[in-house]
Amino acid sequence: MSSAFPEIYLVRHGETEWSLSGRHTGRSDIPLTANGEAAARKLTERLAGLSVSGVWSSPSERARKTCALAGFGAGAVIREDLAEWDYGAYEGVTTKEILAGRPGWQLFRDGCPSGEAAADVGARADAVIHALRKEAASILIFSSSHFLRVLAARWLGLPPQDGAHFVLDTTSISVLGYEHDLTEPVIRRWNQR
Repeated sequence: MSSAFPEIYLVRHGETEWSLSGRHTGRSDIPLTANGEAAARKLTERLAGLSVSGVWSSPSERARKTCALAGFGAGAVIREDLAEWDYGAYEGVTTKEILAGRPGWQLFRDGCPSGEAAADVGARADAVIHALRKEAASILIFSSSHFLRVLAARWLGLPPQDGAHFVLDTTSISVLGYEHDLTEPVIRRWNQR
């Protein structure tokens, strides 16, 4: 179903060793695995015929490489506010390991010591949404899971913590848009593989 209104296409980066093992990968520049690169190349077919006014990417190597392998690297604008959640002391640590020392911890509720809280990520997402609405055009975005989940929550006017309810697989495509008019933001498609 196509829309008469702008659509925002969200692409989560390809697989990395850390995404495969469940390690929190915020600001570390972990390269794509061979499988991650192959999946990113397949995005070319999956995004064929897409008409967008701009391509934005997180500064991370994994997002930029996914963007390039998908065929959109040449025109991509790198935006710092699209960076993944800053996990601080939990960078490179799995949820299971965190829970061993901090039972009951939840990223979207509790945030990360020496890193970001959901409200911090939400403020960056709000800045991105403001820029998207100012563009008033269809944009393709390459970024990381937790940031994109918060972006989706904020797109709908939900608290950043509600990003916990939106799961994203590597190299998935999701689409934000509108229903009847520009006052009705919706999720048009989610986590398509």
